[in-house]
Amino acid sequence: MLLAELNVRHTRRHMPTRRVALDGAYLPTSGPAHGVALLAAVVATNLPAIEPEERELLPRLLHDARRGLAIPRIALRHRLQYDTHGLDRSRHRMLGEDGHIVVEIDIHGAPTPQILGAVMGAASLHSEGRPIALDGIRRVIEGRWAGLAPDVELRIVAEAAWNGIRPPLASADAWQPGGPPEELLWRGVGPDQRWAMEVLGLRAGMEIGHDDVNRRFRRLLRDAHPDSGGASARAASRIAELTEARTILMAFVSDSVAAEG
Repeated sequence: MLLAELNVRHTRRHMPTRRVALDGAYLPTSGPAHGVALLAAVVATNLPAIEPEERELLPRLLHDARRGLAIPRIALRHRLQYDTHGLDRSRHRMLGEDGHIVVEIDIHGAPTPQILGAVMGAASLHSEGRPIALDGIRRVIEGRWAGLAPDVELRIVAEAAWNGIRPPLASADAWQPGGPPEELLWRGVGPDQRWAMEVLGLRAGMEIGHDDVNRRFRRLLRDAHPDSGGASARAASRIAELTEARTILMAFVSDSVAAEG
């Protein structure tokens, strides 16, 4: 029997863009509050793997979510959106099986989108259930969550290619010969700017100017248009994504030039 469910849609691992959407949720907050327990378990499973600077942004995101989250928006270097086209899915569930409760946590996706999906799920609830769900997430982040009840089984599920085991996380301060990892190069770059650069295919550490932004924008816009072979179903959202990225980067470049002057 299904007691609670959260479906998070997100960019597949190793793809340059970072997008997250909510694709349905059943999150009861009354009675045993199975939905709250599921959200807390999702966050607790993924929280140790996110970057410290992302964790520092979570309290502000929870505060904003109390009024419901405006979408689209940038959060923890990801773009929250409604469109699920082309996105992977992680499915988290709480089940009643043979008289006992099982919590299934899907770990095949990256950890940050799962936490964002949990916050989006809580924010999507009605005004009475929303603060209850967000408080459950907040307790996890603040280290005050008591964990699942002793009689609840935690079951970790993943894609078969991973054999049910999350790959080890590389040290953020280690790199192979040839230069530092990309994440180190992104340090100091704001989440909006990083998302926009990734959308336009600009790498970490690149110096960008108006001409660079416009050239990338025009090329990708041409590729996205149905007349040039772009997928019709995806064209509108892709064009909107490119336009938003261009606007963000043009403003950043203008601010940088003004500061230097």
